[in-house]
Amino acid sequence: MEKYLSNLTVFTHPLIRHKVSHLCDVHTGSKEFSELVKELAMLMGYEALKDLNMKEVEIQAPLQKIVTPVLAEDFTIVPILRAGLGMVEGLRALSPTAKVGHIGLYRDEKTLLPQTYYFKLPVDAEKGPVIVVDPALATGGSADAAIQFVKESGCKNIKLMCIFASEVGVKLLYEKHPDVAVYAANYAPGPLSPQGYIYTAAGDAGDRLFGTVSYKPQAIKE
Repeated sequence: MEKYLSNLTVFTHPLIRHKVSHLCDVHTGSKEFSELVKELAMLMGYEALKDLNMKEVEIQAPLQKIVTPVLAEDFTIVPILRAGLGMVEGLRALSPTAKVGHIGLYRDEKTLLPQTYYFKLPVDAEKGPVIVVDPALATGGSADAAIQFVKESGCKNIKLMCIFASEVGVKLLYEKHPDVAVYAANYAPGPLSPQGYIYTAAGDAGDRLFGTVSYKPQAIKE
């Protein structure tokens, strides 16, 4: 296995693969697309968050008091705006106490380099795990910039969760952030399109989430 793949976990569960296929379908509308992204984030979250720290507490069960484990720490979700917002609700459904930060990035269409316009983390985010989320890890530029901002804020336990990951993006993150684990529902080896998109993915996830672009074939007017 190539070294740059050592930090990558690709999910192969049938439900995840099924939902990814529907995401890619050009006939999947904005509402269904949003629901699928939420469901995928929730399914992936079980694995990505499996190493959360626990503590023992005593509670009163119906028949007697018992000592049982609960989460010992909160985690922070940091969506890369705007597409990353679609994954937040799915993760928060797993733990309502999870905190949410935001980082606003856009990609310059000429240079393909990320530009930052907003960044804010919750108080004490550095005390627990941080999950940076974005539906697509394509060029890797936005993820690299987001992770760097999070690190500069004092956070050390950082993961990236995406639905689609490209070979280009995975390689870049391994080179820039070998300490960051990447979780993906789909991995695409090979090059990107000239515009920096993953050929086998769902197109622009932000546009599809919010209905600003439709990839459905247009009817030909006679």
